[in-house]
Amino acid sequence: MAKNDYYVIQGEDYRQMAIRILQAADLAADISDRKKRIGIKPNILGAQKASAGAVTHPELVDGCLTYLKEEGFVNLVVLEGSWVGDRTSQAVRVSGVYDVCSRHQVPFVDLQKDSFQTLDAAGMPISVCDEALRLDYLINLPVLKGHCQTTVTCALKNSKGLIPNSEKRRFHTLGLHKPIAHLNTVVHQNFILLDNICGDLDFEEGGNPVVMNRVLGFWDPVLCDSFAAESMGYNPRDIAYIRLAEQLGVGSAQVSDANRISLNEGVLDTDPAPMHSTRRISRLAAYASAKDACSACYGSLIYALDRLNDEGKLSWHKAGSIAIGQGYRGKIGGLGIGQCTSCFAKNLGGCPPKAVDIVEFLREFWE
Repeated sequence: MAKNDYYVIQGEDYRQMAIRILQAADLAADISDRKKRIGIKPNILGAQKASAGAVTHPELVDGCLTYLKEEGFVNLVVLEGSWVGDRTSQAVRVSGVYDVCSRHQVPFVDLQKDSFQTLDAAGMPISVCDEALRLDYLINLPVLKGHCQTTVTCALKNSKGLIPNSEKRRFHTLGLHKPIAHLNTVVHQNFILLDNICGDLDFEEGGNPVVMNRVLGFWDPVLCDSFAAESMGYNPRDIAYIRLAEQLGVGSAQVSDANRISLNEGVLDTDPAPMHSTRRISRLAAYASAKDACSACYGSLIYALDRLNDEGKLSWHKAGSIAIGQGYRGKIGGLGIGQCTSCFAKNLGGCPPKAVDIVEFLREFWE
């Protein structure tokens, strides 16, 4: 295990995918002591189902608890504090996570009802819930999605659920970026199991989910969020909280130096008919000509097209011009995305390519 290792798996059996990630990372060996108090922190900001693109899939919590119990860990807890305006007690039930906890006989701790104490977070006083500070090992289960204020939200910002409501309000008055970075100097994430199944395009509350059907594992939260930024078409160092967290020594933003470990065997999952879940996603999808495109590749293209739409680079005469998917293997054509279109006149390789690379490729091609 190295700090810059990360693990990737695609598919639709989310529970088993979570278990595979934890097995590959050999998390039991990293935790070692079976008596340690282990906390699992999902992202349950409000009373929603995961399919809307805002909250952690309960199957990932299920897979995590299954793995830990099979490895002999018994001092387990799932903990979360929803955003101000929603009650955690209701949100955790709607999400399905409370049922998972009940089935595993693992307590769920509502951090909105917890006491807290104020710590010195690299020169910034920040209040953190006592239950979070009692943990010996923290497994973070964020959702890779957009955010209306911070552009991207992932592992670093998911730590915000470990602070009291009064502190959450203060974070917003401070502009979010700086306090999020400083919070992560006192809240240590030991492992991140990243929900990249269907996070929202650009809004933390969901509504425009982009299906990726992917789960990842990271040791480094800054690397995780940098990967998330690139997956959505952004340069990580353009996201202030990621840049600040790296400067504070929380982790590294160098995705190019990371070691990707793929757990898929053979051909990746395919979606014969890519999901156009909302009118907005459908408008972006109209620019693609997809044939048996895998979820991660197709989702990367949707994120990239949304960035180009923000720049005013999309126009209807380009509709249907971008080929993507395994159905194009060995065929020739004009403009293709992904290694399956490697025979096309203009092609961006990758399996899957990053959205940030697709943005640059299409921008240059159309200009």
